Amino acid sequence: MSISLQVLYPITETTNFDYDYYFSKHMKLVKDTFGDHLDDTLVIKGIAGGPDKTPAYYAIATMIFKNQSAMDLALSGASPVLEDIPNFTNTEPVMLIGEVVS
Repeated sequence: MSISLQVLYPITETTNFDYDYYFSKHMKLVKDTFGDHLDDTLVIKGIAGGPDKTPAYYAIATMIFKNQSAMDLALSGASPVLEDIPNFTNTEPVMLIGEVVS
């Protein structure tokens, strides 16, 4: 069964996020680092939290892996990806790992 890793970047009054860096450099680093273990990625840029509401997240990145073993192998070498986070944001990312069911 495919496994997803989602990384959510919450917006607060004291945080910032460099979208240009994130899209042009960080996501390339993710793909290069996770390599063949990674099946697909999807990034959503937050634009609203509903009608007339600001978004709760700058972005949500979804990474799909063939199975738990593939994700475990990818994450075992994730140090460069994690160390890069302060280059584009000072928010504390939230992670969600789940089974892809549809």
